[in-house]
Amino acid sequence: MSKTVVVLGARNLGGAIIDHFLELGWSAAGVARSEDTLAGVRDRGALAVSADASDPASLRGALARARDEYGGLDAVVNAVTAARPTGAGPFGGGELAHADLDGFRGWTVAVAEQAFVFLSEGSAALRDCGGGALIQITGGSSRRAMPGRGLWAAGAFATRALVQAAAQELRGQGIHAALLAVDATIESPKTEAFTRETPREALADMGEVARAVAFLVEQGPRALTHELVVTPAGERWVP
Repeated sequence: MSKTVVVLGARNLGGAIIDHFLELGWSAAGVARSEDTLAGVRDRGALAVSADASDPASLRGALARARDEYGGLDAVVNAVTAARPTGAGPFGGGELAHADLDGFRGWTVAVAEQAFVFLSEGSAALRDCGGGALIQITGGSSRRAMPGRGLWAAGAFATRALVQAAAQELRGQGIHAALLAVDATIESPKTEAFTRETPREALADMGEVARAVAFLVEQGPRALTHELVVTPAGERWVP
């Protein structure tokens, strides 16, 4: 029986992750809300599950469906872009002196809350299946805050803290929790409009990120990585 991965957020990066695991011989399911994205998951040859990955009951049902469809569950990957900014404010929430609570809730709280739901429901599902891997994908904002993006970074910092706690709590239960920080803009249809003038070597490649996810998922218990940072050669690297 092949192993099974469930990918939350299955459009761009999530779709590339599904493709890579299918190439490795895994069974795969993609969780999304839009019918457009779900149709893409089906076209890839994976199970498409309509669910809200920020709602515990909805995600619980999605993971159960994948488990029942494939007879098990070995990895859950969170590639969801969870920020829910309101209005037309600046990316990342803007300067703190000009931000408001709505911005904080959209850029910070929504991100941390969705990560919590993923880790909580994902760990419960894997525990019922005898263990596996939980991979949370985030960005460079989990490593440092930037002016004008403090709200975004606060959500990313909270995500990192939750994964660190989960990694320690779950190690003894056969569940490998890890954070994959992509410290760059990812080249995708979603980012194409504002990265046209950016050299490709400064953008993260979705296929390479997918391979990094597989590296984490397939690690053995004697050499676990709980945090992995990937940075393209053309992007500035900060220790």
